[in-house]
Amino acid sequence: MKFRSNGRTLWTLARSSVRQQTRNAVVKKMLIASFSSSSKENLNSDQPNLLKYHVLPLEETLKRFMTTVEPLLSPEEMAKQKDITAKFLRRDGRDLQKLLEEVGRKEKNWLAHRWLKVAYLQFRSPVTVFVSPGMTFPRQCFENTHEFVDYTSRVIFGLGEFNDLVHAKKIPIVKMGGKELDNSQFGKVFGTCRIPRRSTDDIVYNPCSDYVVVIYKNHFYQLKIYDEKGKLIIAPCLAVQLEEIMSKESKCGVPYGILTTDSRDNWAEAYEHLSNTPRNSDALKTIQNALFTVSLDKCTSPKEGQEDEELILSLIHGNGSKANSANRWMDKTIQLVVNPNGNVGFTYEHSPAEGQPIAMMMDYVVKKLKDDPSYGECGSEDFTPAKKIQFCDVTKCVEQWLMIAQRNIDKLARALQIKVLRFEGYGKDFIKKQRLGPDSFIQIALQLAFFKLHLEPAAQYESAHLRIFDGGRTETIRSCSNQSLAFCHSMLDPGSPVQEKAEKLREAVMCHQMYAKLALQGRGVDRHLFGLKLMAVENCLPIPEFFTSPGYVKSTHFRMSTSQVATKYDAFMGYGPAVDDGYSCCYNPRENDIILAISAWRHCQATDPFKLAKSLAQSFSQMRNVLENCPASTEKPLQPNCKL
Repeated sequence: MKFRSNGRTLWTLARSSVRQQTRNAVVKKMLIASFSSSSKENLNSDQPNLLKYHVLPLEETLKRFMTTVEPLLSPEEMAKQKDITAKFLRRDGRDLQKLLEEVGRKEKNWLAHRWLKVAYLQFRSPVTVFVSPGMTFPRQCFENTHEFVDYTSRVIFGLGEFNDLVHAKKIPIVKMGGKELDNSQFGKVFGTCRIPRRSTDDIVYNPCSDYVVVIYKNHFYQLKIYDEKGKLIIAPCLAVQLEEIMSKESKCGVPYGILTTDSRDNWAEAYEHLSNTPRNSDALKTIQNALFTVSLDKCTSPKEGQEDEELILSLIHGNGSKANSANRWMDKTIQLVVNPNGNVGFTYEHSPAEGQPIAMMMDYVVKKLKDDPSYGECGSEDFTPAKKIQFCDVTKCVEQWLMIAQRNIDKLARALQIKVLRFEGYGKDFIKKQRLGPDSFIQIALQLAFFKLHLEPAAQYESAHLRIFDGGRTETIRSCSNQSLAFCHSMLDPGSPVQEKAEKLREAVMCHQMYAKLALQGRGVDRHLFGLKLMAVENCLPIPEFFTSPGYVKSTHFRMSTSQVATKYDAFMGYGPAVDDGYSCCYNPRENDIILAISAWRHCQATDPFKLAKSLAQSFSQMRNVLENCPASTEKPLQPNCKL
């Protein structure tokens, strides 16, 4: 579900101002043609030089699969897995491969629309915690309501300006290995909304919307951010309207937003009842068609020493029905959340895109606000007063669903634990000086931290983007390897020489780098196996034994779900674990420190994010000591024994 950031900043590549730019009508028509109103839209990009997504040879994938499962299996399980895999290669796998190759010949990207449907739109748990991450901004200090509103209005303006960059196709096209990377995801986040349906949700795209929806005390307001000529309305005019909204509402409204935090089937049934009147249907469409939502939250007081945790939890789930969970619309791809206590960030619904557009937006707006005290004051002053979105009186049926959703979000909020680790011993500068990749280094540190706590390796997921392909989403980097396990054993062996520990550390890091490179080229294991399994489903064939084998089951039960979201600012992303007995860890490696948000479920006695954070901090320090005692040779580069 996550991504590896390339760290390039938008503003250094696209310097021309778009404050006064009118959105081109021709571009609008192209965008409308590119984005349909259902989940079956054309997912391909309009960049002609992008690669077609391939179907790997089955032998290559299964060979790599066997290498990745070896550290997770006992000798007996490994022997059984070899037999099952060989049988799969000769029989069922061969037949499914032919079906997948046939599909691959016909489609530019056979994976993208299937991944959207199966991994997201058919997912029935709440998007809250399970799907939607939170992305923090640097914490603010608002002295009064005026500062709170002024800041919010400038962020809204900045997001509008970023939207203009997308419309004008000024998002820089980055290359990897000489190949262009797909930029189509940037056009799928503004105006996008998930729609709850029974069994399979829909998703709607409205890229040419000209307004946002402001949520305050559970009330919804339509706020135009463009004038009739398509120019952005200046921040001071937006601020006046925000203040007007806040002055009008002294009491909390019906908490319709809390319905969006519930399971998708619960929300789908409630949605049917809620939308069965014209007024409610119109209100829902107005919210869905907005560029994004803006949650002006009720002020809360974080506990001393838990400010980071309170911040990320407020973005992930709103801290429950008695706090701000109802002041959301979790179906919207982009939700800007601003609290008078200084907590600011995004909640983003993951279905249409990975995290890169979200992180780049944060970087863009934060830099603009930092560099220009008068940012947002150049534009149109021709604004339309904000309009309240009216619902009908709540029915008894909807009232019941509201009670169910309130109970469920409170239970979910209590269940999730998060610890934010700010490791200040070093950052990526030190790691690079050791001639190692920071991302891979952190991945091995996570393996070591988990191993020290649980005395066994974890199947560890890290997301790699597939943007080298037209419409590409993600591939899985399988971070656990024979080399990472050997390194963990050496670190726990008091008799292991420091030289041996250093060699095993470097080999583990380099093997991870090799797998990451393969994954970025679309040569990982998981998406190919996903496609083969779907061929059985789509052709009404039995699911082969391979997909219930020990290696497949253990290697896809990701007890460590991880991702890198890099920014130079004091910011980070967080989300919930992938499995009941697992952790999530999203990290931001900066020059001289590393910020990590670690989560786990409170009800699982086997996991503890606070213990993992402590183990991870110790692992970082131990790894530094090992490297400083055995510096890398500048004459003979290490040749890792990685059979990938």
